[in-house]
Amino acid sequence: MGANDLNVNSDPAGSRPSSRHRSPFNSIKFFVFCHSLLQLAQLLVSGYMKSSISTIERRYGFSSQKSGLLAAFNEVGNTVLIIFVSFFGSRVHRPRFIGGGALLACLASLLMALPHFLNGPYEYTDHISSSSDNSTGLCLSGSPFTTSSSNQSCSPEESPAQQGVYLLLLLGQLLLGIGAVPIQPFGISYIDDYASKRNSPLYLGILLAVTSIGPAFGFITGSFMLRYYVDFDKLSEDEIMLDSKDLRWVGAWWLGFLVASCLLFLAALPYLFFPRNMPKEDGEDDVESRADCKQQQTNPLQELSLLQFLKRFPHIALRTLQSPIYLLVVLAQVNLAALLAGLATFMAKFIERQFSQTVSFSTMMIGGVGIPLAVLGTVLGGVLMRRFNVSVSGASKLCTTAILLCTISATPLLFIGCPTQMVAGVFPPSNDEFSCSSSCRCPPEAFNPVCGSDGVEFRSPCHAGCNATEMDTNSKVINYTGCQCVGGLGYASPGTCGSGCVHLLRPFMVLLGLTSFIASFSQTPSYMMILRTVPTEDKSFAVGVQYMLFRVLAFMPGPVLYGSVIDTTCILWGKKCGRQTSCNYYNLDRFRQRFLGLQVVFACGGLLCFLLTVVVLRRRAGRQEPEPSVKGGYELVNEQKTAENSSSKEKELTGIKT
Repeated sequence: MGANDLNVNSDPAGSRPSSRHRSPFNSIKFFVFCHSLLQLAQLLVSGYMKSSISTIERRYGFSSQKSGLLAAFNEVGNTVLIIFVSFFGSRVHRPRFIGGGALLACLASLLMALPHFLNGPYEYTDHISSSSDNSTGLCLSGSPFTTSSSNQSCSPEESPAQQGVYLLLLLGQLLLGIGAVPIQPFGISYIDDYASKRNSPLYLGILLAVTSIGPAFGFITGSFMLRYYVDFDKLSEDEIMLDSKDLRWVGAWWLGFLVASCLLFLAALPYLFFPRNMPKEDGEDDVESRADCKQQQTNPLQELSLLQFLKRFPHIALRTLQSPIYLLVVLAQVNLAALLAGLATFMAKFIERQFSQTVSFSTMMIGGVGIPLAVLGTVLGGVLMRRFNVSVSGASKLCTTAILLCTISATPLLFIGCPTQMVAGVFPPSNDEFSCSSSCRCPPEAFNPVCGSDGVEFRSPCHAGCNATEMDTNSKVINYTGCQCVGGLGYASPGTCGSGCVHLLRPFMVLLGLTSFIASFSQTPSYMMILRTVPTEDKSFAVGVQYMLFRVLAFMPGPVLYGSVIDTTCILWGKKCGRQTSCNYYNLDRFRQRFLGLQVVFACGGLLCFLLTVVVLRRRAGRQEPEPSVKGGYELVNEQKTAENSSSKEKELTGIKT
């Protein structure tokens, strides 16, 4: 910004060049609009990944722990680079960095879909390999089972492309996390710099709402995409023999990544045209903005180098964490973030297994019910803060009340669920269940669930001792007959028997939605508590440390922890080509108790931290210390001169701009 520009901008508003303001790229409102669309597209990818994680797990035979690591891996690159965002701040062309990150996320999304095109069609267990041609998977008494043809069917699974699928998905997640690094921090700081003080909270509220809506769009997109068979582009409709209710069904998980990459590319283009600096939205604020700009130009030597910054960062981070309110609020948010990480990654899988629903329907429940109610709670929490001008003390009480009610409403979820269905030889465990089908020589890898007429489920028609089929006009199996292991009428129907308590899904979703709604009330108050309880010169660092702790303590280990807990409830692991794949059957009681119980533990941890903030603030008020105001910012009346001197000295050491 040259001297001439400063002279021009010092004129009254009426004498400013009108062409500068006619361009939409010099409007902060247009930037907010573009940034909302970009965050929507970027978070859509993140939400879509979580909605498809159980499908990817089934397609490539991953354990829940492995899929949890995959879901969390995008936080690795994000965590490593978030420190550099705090360093660069406004020193770089922020819109172009945002656009570059969006293009990298676009590439990562394409990379996530690549395994589908590098591998052949999805192979599922639908028949038993034997010395005779047994393409129906029925019991053929006296036919010795051999492994020759089974080994031949395993050869495609041992190809280099198949072995590298997991590494390719991890790389895509890593690049997705790196691409997301500049998007939100640079966007928020850019808006805060050039929006008026009156409109800045409104714009940030819009971005927070979009941040919550984005994953919902991802889940809803996943619900639609997973209704299509994974290989609909490789097989004709007549060749697709499975339906979405089959436990072996795999939806078109890759399709959403292609759609999201197109949206990211389109959303990235406007950032190539936004200026590095734009006029302040409010004319009265332009004077202050130009003064800051002039001061920065006349003091370029006060800027730290990157090496100096990295040396100073641990010291500044530790100093920030010494604030008890800041530390307690961040720890509370970490607990809630860990809860959210498990819910977003595995709740759709929980609904699918617990209430015998399709993957697409379970995903729709999360994206269409849980997340929108959480967004509504976030917005209403902000409205309450503004309407009643809530202080920091009042915000801590609001957060404590919200999490207490959330814990109370979440506890009954532990008791709303289904018992594990009876599966012969699997649950309840028994060693003599297969005596009737021992002559069939069924291989342990066979998995084609059938429901016997007596209500007992079998892992395949062979294990049920069935020797004949009834077909419809489309050559699809209606029933398996002659099943010597099935009581009653002696036939079995294709598919699982289900858990038998679908009627409990509605009260479960009502309580889950209510819990999400109540818990989200704490988001805006807790965020404002952080911003208003740290010195002004440390705000950017406080937010950076906050996001770093989120990723290190919640978003990275959270999905892996939940996946490991879920794996402990598996009662029958799938096998393919002699290796363990994804879980076929879970103990539903243990699944519910351990998965939801872990969420209650995190909710109690957040409640304890918020309770401690109330205690600390009450003691501080008892000592007649000035209370930080949500509306007025951070003020220390009794130590004003000391704070000013400390702030000035810190600026000289760190080069931090307020």
